Amino acid sequence: MDPDEILFDTEAAMEKAVDYMQHEFHGVRTGKASPALVENIDVQAYGSTMKLKQLALITTPESRLLVLQPFDAGTVRDIEKALNESRIGITPSVDGKIIRLPIPELSEERRKDLVRSLGKMAEEARVRVRANRRTALDEAKKLKASGTLTEDGMRDTEDEVQKLTDRFVKSIQFRR
Repeated sequence: MDPDEILFDTEAAMEKAVDYMQHEFHGVRTGKASPALVENIDVQAYGSTMKLKQLALITTPESRLLVLQPFDAGTVRDIEKALNESRIGITPSVDGKIIRLPIPELSEERRKDLVRSLGKMAEEARVRVRANRRTALDEAKKLKASGTLTEDGMRDTEDEVQKLTDRFVKSIQFRR
């Protein structure tokens, strides 16, 4: 492994950390209906665990309503059970072959909880980015110890890794 590979791998890992955070942000329940809120809920159906998006069409006919139309009517009860057991805090309403999820307005207490939760998610992403920095610096130290990397090369690699870290940490903006 050379310094360029270390930088490339580190940048890719940091990008994944930020992408994961953004994916987590999409799953947070706000006052607006979003398919991302439920699409990755695990459902026990057909003797295995499947994602909800594999079992039903998820639409938002109104800004505060999610409608789930299972591809197979036999999975309605399984989907309802998974929604009730999930952590989204919304009670599904089953109407024959259709499941409706009315999204309630956010209370002041829920808004504060949401801000705290989003802040924790952002901090976890920053920690992952910094862990990737530590891994990259450890790899660079191994190269230096083996004689593949010079002192100047080590300093340059450290500077580049720090620039990457600063860029990705700065991209994780969440203000209260």
